[in-house]
Amino acid sequence: MTETIVTGGSPNELRRNSLGLIAVTFMVISAAAPLTGVAGAMPLAFLLGNGAGIPLTFVLMTLIMLAFAVGYVAMARYVRNAGAFYAYAARGLGGTWGGAVSFTALVAYNAMQFGLVGLLGGIAAGVFGSFGIVLPWWGWSLIAVLLVGFLGYRQVDLSAKVMIVLVALEYLVVFVVDFGILGAGGAADAGGLAVNIFDMDAFFSGSLTAAVLFCLGSFIGFEATTIYAEEARDPERTIPRATYLAVFMIGLFFVFTTWLMVAGVGAANLTDTVGGLPDPTDYFFMLADMYVGGPIPAIAGVLLVSSLFAALSAFHNYIARYTYVAGRDGLLPSAFGRTHDAHQSPHIGSVTQTIGALIVLAIFAGLGLDPIQHMFTWISQIGTLGVLGMMTVTSLAVMAYFRKTPEAQASVLARVILPLLSAVIMAALFVYIFMNFGDLTGTTGGSLGWILPSLIPVGAIIGYLAAARLRSADPAAYEMLGSNRD
Repeated sequence: MTETIVTGGSPNELRRNSLGLIAVTFMVISAAAPLTGVAGAMPLAFLLGNGAGIPLTFVLMTLIMLAFAVGYVAMARYVRNAGAFYAYAARGLGGTWGGAVSFTALVAYNAMQFGLVGLLGGIAAGVFGSFGIVLPWWGWSLIAVLLVGFLGYRQVDLSAKVMIVLVALEYLVVFVVDFGILGAGGAADAGGLAVNIFDMDAFFSGSLTAAVLFCLGSFIGFEATTIYAEEARDPERTIPRATYLAVFMIGLFFVFTTWLMVAGVGAANLTDTVGGLPDPTDYFFMLADMYVGGPIPAIAGVLLVSSLFAALSAFHNYIARYTYVAGRDGLLPSAFGRTHDAHQSPHIGSVTQTIGALIVLAIFAGLGLDPIQHMFTWISQIGTLGVLGMMTVTSLAVMAYFRKTPEAQASVLARVILPLLSAVIMAALFVYIFMNFGDLTGTTGGSLGWILPSLIPVGAIIGYLAAARLRSADPAAYEMLGSNRD
């Protein structure tokens, strides 16, 4: 049994029955950007985190994400709305909480998108420059923003087909390197494959906090399966399955790959090897050259750019749908709640996001700021902070929803114990990142260290006020915030 249902009939609806299990799974995994995590984040995690303890850290984070997913999936069987976190907060904790989460999502996912625009430009300039194709970083970013905007404007299944291909190629090139290391037996003079994943000394070495944050970033995006609830085929089964599948695919992939990345040089040599490189992010490509060679390192470089493009497209789709739902439900002007007559895509939100990305790109390029050290590092952590905040509220909303909705059935593990555990963990991480934002992003000593993280609570307050305004102006519409769209 589901709660209050709002029936269709309006032309302004998302395209129904357009996404199956594989499409939804790959669209959310594309946001996690597997190759970007392996080539970009993991070498830094080895160096700044706990070194050879990273594989076990991924085991821990996979369990934490599964703990969150249990309650999330239990509620997904009763609440089906493209607003995802917003809808859960609204139905569990009330409309004003829903409004706060809705605007937090817009700030957080836009921050992720803007940061990735800079990262893609910086990496693409280097990768394609080595092939003699020279453009300034912002030129590559501009091309990506326009292509992503085009896909977002069109039908969602077009974006899904592109994402499936790009993510499959990401996995393929990483597995080629993985099995190259596996086949060679790792670094024979440094223990080979005899790396103990469950070495507790390694786990607690270095900075466990930094390790957790890097590993957490590799999961960001899996939570968005419910964004496609209105477009999925058989959503009661597709969305829960896609959520669990995404967590397991991301978690097992990174446990397996980071274990082999450690074995590639040996646990004892890992941090010295990574730290001795001119750029730590060269580490994966060094392993690719050592264990596979040929064109694989160059192919991996190109696929790293496509990995970032896939992540950009995924976050663009999230933002467009959150914007659409906010407009449809009265939190934003009604124009945002319209879909394209032919494509049934949330085209207003898509165009708005594209314009925003172009403005931010113009500001950073015009000021001569670095696309990676500034545009990516400064802005993307805002997104991580926002997602942690939304996951905290959503875990609380799951508990509240099942407590006040007796007809909704779930085990005590799914409706109380695991949501409470995940809420505590996510809240602790949120507070830590907020308090140490300057240190984590290199903005210590200036006003940016507190201005940037403050955008998340500011967004939440604005959303809260928007919902409160709707409650006064249209109580009936307020009561329907986050309701099902079947």
